[in-house]
Amino acid sequence: MLPEPTTAVVPDAAPDPAPPRRVGYVLKMYPRFSETFVVTELVSMQNLGLDLEVFSLRHPVDGRFHASLAELRAPVTYLRSGSPRGADAWALLRGARQTVPEIDDHLDELLAAPVADALQAVELAVAVRERGITHLHAHFASVATTVARLAAMLTGITYSLTAHAKDLFHEEVDAADLRSKLTDARAVVTVSDFNVAHLRAQHGDAAAHVRRVYNGLDLRGFPYSDPGDRPPVVAAVGRLVEKKGFADLLDAVAVLAASGRKVAVELVGSGPLADDLREQRDRLGLAELVRLRGPLPQDEVSRVVAEAACFAAPCVVGADGNRDGLPTVLLEAMALGTPAVATPVTGIPEVVRDGETGLLVPERDPRALATAIGRLLDDATLRSRLAGAARRLVEAEFDTTRQAARVAACFG
Repeated sequence: MLPEPTTAVVPDAAPDPAPPRRVGYVLKMYPRFSETFVVTELVSMQNLGLDLEVFSLRHPVDGRFHASLAELRAPVTYLRSGSPRGADAWALLRGARQTVPEIDDHLDELLAAPVADALQAVELAVAVRERGITHLHAHFASVATTVARLAAMLTGITYSLTAHAKDLFHEEVDAADLRSKLTDARAVVTVSDFNVAHLRAQHGDAAAHVRRVYNGLDLRGFPYSDPGDRPPVVAAVGRLVEKKGFADLLDAVAVLAASGRKVAVELVGSGPLADDLREQRDRLGLAELVRLRGPLPQDEVSRVVAEAACFAAPCVVGADGNRDGLPTVLLEAMALGTPAVATPVTGIPEVVRDGETGLLVPERDPRALATAIGRLLDDATLRSRLAGAARRLVEAEFDTTRQAARVAACFG
């Protein structure tokens, strides 16, 4: 007898794996010499295995770049900027409709936006479709998020944003526009607890999903050394703008000089107040004490900070409302073992804890700043104690791999 026929049991085919998420970073200008935190985050995202592409709304205007740029393999696309001629704008729209027919459904939103922003959003939407990008992330809640939000709307993908400082506090911030961006975003990240509280106070339920993720540092590039034996030099780094408080630093050095104490200062950075600060320095008779170094690449900035006995970050709230969120260079100084004197502006007290990880003085108070600087320069034991605690805090809260993973979790 022939055996009964058997039916082979064929297992169900394994489901096709979900396609990898491709994330487009939308930035106003890339690379930007002063925004080292963006490059650090991108490299960390790359190391985590994310498939990235960068979209920049503007071409860089500074020919100086940090060495870490060489680590990033993500392609960079520069969207057409400026207001094109009418014929060119219509040609862009006609061509884009073939790839993104949803443009017709969102004409009202496009027409409500500035012309240049709307056209960049259309160009970005075409790139999203053609390159299989599944999520957009913008740094700063201003124009980069405007373009990312519109492109996400046109293509039906999600977007998120990281809010910093000027995009939240400047007098020109449009509260209604910001609220719409917060509401529509899949996730909103900001760089301090102060910012989270501000957004929730100002925007209520629209900001309920905002989360704090500190900017990260690649700590391999910021080795710690004890500051106990360093020469009596003060380092300060940042754009030469009002919110950095460098005018108060010069006044503090003058206070120290008037008391018979000559303190050397290395001030690194460029900006619109360069001539004003140079004139102030010379008028106060500090030309031999204060060196205005101009902008320096990251490795030279780190060397200047690592060789100083004190780091000064006398930040202030500007007349236009602008202020620092949490200066990355302050975190770098703490990582390098350079004890900081700072002011309690926005998120700074979250890291500079007075008497524990640094010293805090009131903003716009050169005498208090002078006293704190003198205290640090006079007390090697205090410098070492504060520096050690600051480094431990940075290691615990600001490692770039950990911070990038937290941002990436927002992408879905």
